[in-house]
Amino acid sequence: MSAPSMEERQACWGARDQYWKCLDKHAEDTAECRQIRLTFEARCPQQWVKYFDKRRDYLKYKEQLQEGQYQPPKKTEETATHT
Repeated sequence: MSAPSMEERQACWGARDQYWKCLDKHAEDTAECRQIRLTFEARCPQQWVKYFDKRRDYLKYKEQLQEGQYQPPKKTEETATHT
């Protein structure tokens, strides 16, 4: 598999940006952004899609941490009290 061309990379990044904007607009509701997600997956290599998904999760987590809004999952809290 060869590396994506500049045009393919730009198409991928554009699709990613559109998908992320849709998620922002619809409060992370993936059902509302299903068609845009399919375009994103079609225009980007699978490994890139995985990377961008993880990157978005990390950026959202970092944003919540900086704003003091992060709440650890209840399972983590329960596990911590039992050790």
